[in-house]
Amino acid sequence: MPPNLQKTQRDRARPRTLVPFLRWAGGKRWFVRDHAGLIPTRFRTYIEPFLGSGVVFFHLRPERALLTDANSDLVTAFRGIRDQPTEVMRHLLLHEESHGTEHYRLTREANPPLLAERAARIIYLNRACFNGIYRVNRQGRFNVPMGDRKTIIYDTDDFQVLSEALQGAAIGSSDFEIAIDRAASGDLVFADPPYTVRHNNNGFIKYNETLFSWDDQERLAKTLARAVDRGAKVLATNAAHDSVRDLYAGHGFRLTEVSRFSAIAASGKNRRQYTEIVISSP
Repeated sequence: MPPNLQKTQRDRARPRTLVPFLRWAGGKRWFVRDHAGLIPTRFRTYIEPFLGSGVVFFHLRPERALLTDANSDLVTAFRGIRDQPTEVMRHLLLHEESHGTEHYRLTREANPPLLAERAARIIYLNRACFNGIYRVNRQGRFNVPMGDRKTIIYDTDDFQVLSEALQGAAIGSSDFEIAIDRAASGDLVFADPPYTVRHNNNGFIKYNETLFSWDDQERLAKTLARAVDRGAKVLATNAAHDSVRDLYAGHGFRLTEVSRFSAIAASGKNRRQYTEIVISSP
């Protein structure tokens, strides 16, 4: 049997800030840590159409939010934390107790019926897989191999507090344009899309079963520009590439270059400083 759930939650130190419960490629922990001053703090509704691990949402803790992502597994994890945090933790504790190569394989192939079980499954796979990568095969099934991490329950886990932060959030799976088009005057849109241009190299990044193409980049820029025209505030991040700079400068956005350390790489020599641009409304 897993350790007593109430004791586990009681003994765990409550974090000073809300730490996201997922690792996610392209996550913005570095951005919140080093460039929080660029993030608006006064707005009506917070809208994030590429949710990922929700770093900026948990940093701001807005009272009202619309959180969406094309990844239905990700959306399920957030809904589970919002609606059933105690049950999600209970199932995650069971995963920790059984963690190993065979359990990981069986969990990767499983399709549990209940929300808390489904949420705990994706959180477990995210923490146990190689580098926290999310990747699916042609059938849409998660297929990342197991990594070498042994810890499944983190000291920073406080699902109840995360749940409280999510109570004012509508969470769903949709195309980014649908979510952004709901932004009204005084709302804040934070958009952190999969990067079509990989920093200073041309190429695509696989996101779920589809590619975020250059057409999507152009559609995103136009959608954000429409939001600004309606009076919304916009903050976005993207690759520091001339094609991206030209695209957003053409729509009148302000561009600020920032740097980050990339830790998502198979070899140490590929883990180095990269530059990105922060795109903000005029």
